[in-house]
Amino acid sequence: MRLVQILVPRGKRTDVLDALDEEGVDYAVFDETGRTEFTALVTFPVPPSAVEPILEKLRDVGIEEDAFTIVLQPETVVSRRIGELKRRYAGVNIAREELRDRASEMAPDRSTFFSMTVISTIIAATGLLLNSSAVIIGAMVIAPLMGPAMAASVGTVVDEPDLVSRGVWYQVTGLLVAIASAALFGFLVQGTVLIPPGIDIRTIPAVTERFTPNFLSLLLALGAGAAGVISLMRGSGSVIVGVMIAVALVPPAATVGLGIAWLDFGVALGGTVNVLVNLLSINLTALALLWVSGYRPERIRSVGEARSRTLARIAVILVAIAVLSLGLGLVTYGTNRTTVYQEQANDEIHSLFNGENAPYAEYQLVNSSVTYRPIEFYQGKPAQVRIVTDPPGQPPDGIAQRIDRDITRRTGQKTTVEVVFVQSQESS
Repeated sequence: MRLVQILVPRGKRTDVLDALDEEGVDYAVFDETGRTEFTALVTFPVPPSAVEPILEKLRDVGIEEDAFTIVLQPETVVSRRIGELKRRYAGVNIAREELRDRASEMAPDRSTFFSMTVISTIIAATGLLLNSSAVIIGAMVIAPLMGPAMAASVGTVVDEPDLVSRGVWYQVTGLLVAIASAALFGFLVQGTVLIPPGIDIRTIPAVTERFTPNFLSLLLALGAGAAGVISLMRGSGSVIVGVMIAVALVPPAATVGLGIAWLDFGVALGGTVNVLVNLLSINLTALALLWVSGYRPERIRSVGEARSRTLARIAVILVAIAVLSLGLGLVTYGTNRTTVYQEQANDEIHSLFNGENAPYAEYQLVNSSVTYRPIEFYQGKPAQVRIVTDPPGQPPDGIAQRIDRDITRRTGQKTTVEVVFVQSQESS
């Protein structure tokens, strides 16, 4: 519920009360004696979805520019007419003014925003290097990136240029600060006891996931943006939703920074594509849902301009996502093909060494590895298979070629096979 308080200018008291009576609203009127330009204070409870239409009714009676309005959120309202108002205004979206104020408050002051961005990014980078999902998610709890995205979208729809510029500026500079923080952190921890010497960040699953994004990451960002704007419109808690949005932005930005620190620009480029696609997708869903939900500028003459700007920005974002999605499509297809190959190659290795009728059943298979990445698939390079086995005697010649032939026949993919023979001893 909402409690609306309006200071009514002189000459408008009767019009305001008549408008409230027509809407069936319970109200209380108090004479205003502190300020001569106002004649009364009117207080009335309404459902959240009724705030906007009732304020529109009051604007129609000419109090828009002169009245002083406050919207509060009380714990409980007992009113004989509130049930009828709830049935009439069955929606759940908050008023435009409340939406605008909430969006503005979600973008904190600069010092708080940038300090929390740096801290959350460093924690996320640590989680990536440790391959710890718990640490990464913990970092997202304090990441302040939901507010700027919502502020920019709300400002566009309700025609608040200052809110738009503030939200866009925070998003761009926030991600740049996150990338720089992760790069500096990665540079500082290299060569220390905190990181294993010679570590290849490409081999860390948490990092690999962020610099080889596929279309599922796009769906994650779209869902995060939709959840963020719905929680904002409904006036519900946004902490968990903010974590979801931060998950789509901060770990990929930290991946870009780590790629720069390790001078691995393939990792940096893949993470950049991931971050841009996620950022654009969040803004796209926020803009579209806000406009479809009926939010418009307060001034009627600004509705046309706001519509044009909103549609233009949606079109630009769609084109940018489409271009970047070409990379996502290539990664998705390449990942699918290499994953299928790895499964088939591992199955073939298992059939060659295990089982009574296996050609190399007398060999003890110590371990095996299959390496085939999307970049190698598109470059036409052969997959790499390494088999470590303990033979019962002198190993025969040509075994690697025969295994290569078997795997190639099974997978249809050019393969390079390395067979390593070991003689092992075990102490009693």
